[in-house]
Amino acid sequence: MTTRWSRRGFLAASGGTALALGAGGSAAAAPLSAIATTEAADEFATLRAKWRTLILGAGFSPTAEPFKSRLTELGSTAGQLQSAMAPGTGSLWPDLVYADPEPDTDQESYGFSGNMNTSYSRLSTLAQAYCQQGTGLTGDAGLRDDILTGLDHLHSEVYNDSQARYGNWYSWQIGAPQALLDVCVLMYDQLPAARITDYLKAVDHFVPDSAVAAYTGTSTGANRVDLCRVLALRGVVGANSAKITLARDALSPVFPYVSSGDGLYTDGSFIQHTTVPYTGSYGSVMLGGLGLLFALLTGSTWEVTDSKRQIVFDAVENAWAPFLYNGLVMDGVSGRAVSRGLTASDPKQIQQDDHLRGHPILASIVLLGQGAGSGQNARWRGLVKGWMQRDYYSPPMSDPGLGLTSLARLKGVQDDTTVSAIAEPTGHRLFTSMSRATHRRPGWAASISMADRRITYYETGNGENLRGWHTGAGMLYWWGDTFANGQYSDAFWPTVDPYRLPGTTASRKVLADAAGGDWGASLPDVNWVGGATDGQRAAVGQYLKGLQSTLLAKKSWFCLDDAIVCLGAGIKCTDGTAVESTVENRNLGATGTTSFQVDGVAKPTTHPWSQTLTGAKWAHIGGHGGYVFPGGATVKALREARDGKWSDINKGGSTTVLNRTYLTMYVDHGTNPANASYAYLLMPGATAAGTQSRAAATSWLTVLANTDDQQGVRVPSLGFTGVNFWFGGTVGDLTASNPCSVMISERSDGTAVICVSDPMRMQTGLTLTWNRAVASVTAKPSTVTSATTGPALKLTFGDLSGTAGVTQKITVKLG
Repeated sequence: MTTRWSRRGFLAASGGTALALGAGGSAAAAPLSAIATTEAADEFATLRAKWRTLILGAGFSPTAEPFKSRLTELGSTAGQLQSAMAPGTGSLWPDLVYADPEPDTDQESYGFSGNMNTSYSRLSTLAQAYCQQGTGLTGDAGLRDDILTGLDHLHSEVYNDSQARYGNWYSWQIGAPQALLDVCVLMYDQLPAARITDYLKAVDHFVPDSAVAAYTGTSTGANRVDLCRVLALRGVVGANSAKITLARDALSPVFPYVSSGDGLYTDGSFIQHTTVPYTGSYGSVMLGGLGLLFALLTGSTWEVTDSKRQIVFDAVENAWAPFLYNGLVMDGVSGRAVSRGLTASDPKQIQQDDHLRGHPILASIVLLGQGAGSGQNARWRGLVKGWMQRDYYSPPMSDPGLGLTSLARLKGVQDDTTVSAIAEPTGHRLFTSMSRATHRRPGWAASISMADRRITYYETGNGENLRGWHTGAGMLYWWGDTFANGQYSDAFWPTVDPYRLPGTTASRKVLADAAGGDWGASLPDVNWVGGATDGQRAAVGQYLKGLQSTLLAKKSWFCLDDAIVCLGAGIKCTDGTAVESTVENRNLGATGTTSFQVDGVAKPTTHPWSQTLTGAKWAHIGGHGGYVFPGGATVKALREARDGKWSDINKGGSTTVLNRTYLTMYVDHGTNPANASYAYLLMPGATAAGTQSRAAATSWLTVLANTDDQQGVRVPSLGFTGVNFWFGGTVGDLTASNPCSVMISERSDGTAVICVSDPMRMQTGLTLTWNRAVASVTAKPSTVTSATTGPALKLTFGDLSGTAGVTQKITVKLG
């Protein structure tokens, strides 16, 4: 019988022999070079052990739930994959053919390379089942041999140093090598040195040092972090210090704030693919990847010491937390990932949604906290505990797609009695660098998605998100604390009418799938998108040009304490089709029997049902919220059941037909409108009585202007005035010389805060006059070159073009 030596055992034995042969036979007498070599080998072994723990998790009992069931499931999945494995020419699994490097279409090419990637991922699943306790396959010799066979097969057939790349670069440089190197760590003791050497040659071939030589192209943001993970693990597995050093140093360009392109911005924006807000998808990958690499290298020779890594720690609350709500991450910053529901190729795959995308971010924050300061770490654990406790719709500890390591981290927070849950923060955040806004109030949160010449209408690519055309046309998302958290989770994207997304103004012109081009290519030729905020309330605006349409519109949102005032004006179009502004489009689930009343009159709960509501003053959707139409409005209401399939919006999606009921309210501007408008209040969580009361209080809101030139409102009881000047002019007590956004909050202590911004990023000078007695200016930014007080306040601003649309705040004492 031949003894099978593990590589680690061989190194340990040979190391001991070398020491024994030294003069005097003692370790102390060994050559210094030998001792140094042994210490270096020990450090690589330590890193392998740390990565193994990061992959498999720690601190949980395999006999306790939910881990027991999850481990059993892992074993079952691995057993099925093992049984189905059938190495042959062109595939390791019959359903994952990777063999055709010259397919008929680019989409096929992407699919073939993706199948190679998925094959390595399946081997990683098998390796985890082999190494984890409680899977039923722990240490199974047959499984071990099949894993090694699979590795050899993929290496000899497709992933080797003589193979040319085809299809999606990601599969070759990130997906496949990450999975391969994970397997190498997990199966390290079972792999002969020659095999590891061959596998690493393949990694070097596809991911050379030059992959991180320049911070550009596909080597930025989340992609750069992924590439650094590959290089670092290649160094760990191959005991190559230079590779780990390269990986660590190549992280540094990720940390600094950017002013264009991919990365983190000072206002909390995160961009990937140059034009796509991506906090919830690529941003999640980057956060998770940095957490893993920081944890791996901490305490080692290669620890990440760049002082700018603090920017990443600060971004947890500056960039990610504003888009996390009760465990979900908002769809408006998840790009084409919103179209990834169920796939056709894997019927057992778990459907993705905003909650299931949010949970890994929570786990990543916990992991990242281990390398942050004690104060930040403690606060983050409190935030995570709060998000976990409030996610009634999709409890994280029951998330079927969350890995064991993430579950273990979240379980640790859940069981930590020293951590108190932190409530959802309130306030308003404007992300001018990615044309997004979030408004958070006690009991609810909302988000607005816009587009401009820097930020795409939507992203499609790889056959994904084929009908996201109008998501950047002012889509207004909102969620409640104990209600409506499944609004966008429950098959919303494949079943909603893509021309009637809530908050948007859109032409009914028929658009082709993926209209506008892949990878965020569709950019409207507009500058005025943004707003002004004091951190609690805001005036937000969007000059809208329709995607492949003649549609033009001015849209404004005034975000207040219990409501968002929505105005639209200057709506014009010559497409020869109807134009609609969608007030609401609520997903009522499979049954759709939620109550609906207009001006106190209950409407049918059955479907299909539609009605034109003439002169409507208010409406209410039971369990959701209220809507007020100042002065009355003609609104169309519709209750309908809609069919859809994930494959309609994602070429790889499931073809199973889904059905959901929607309650829709929209303003029909007619065909080819010339100067249409709308006005309504959204009141999330309001009762019917509260909605009726607000509608009856006609003096609560004054619409100062709703034209193609300016839009503005005043709410006396709040001391609030907000005006979006699309052109200079006078609105109420405010006169602006040039386009700008203005928001004023008058306080009960006799002071006021005037917030001004240049959304166009073009004003080299601006004069703003407020016809209100002001005694003194107590604080102002350097952009204010002069301030005259007295019967009126006159503010003169210098060059605002370099402020990136950020709000300039001036505090005054009222006269």
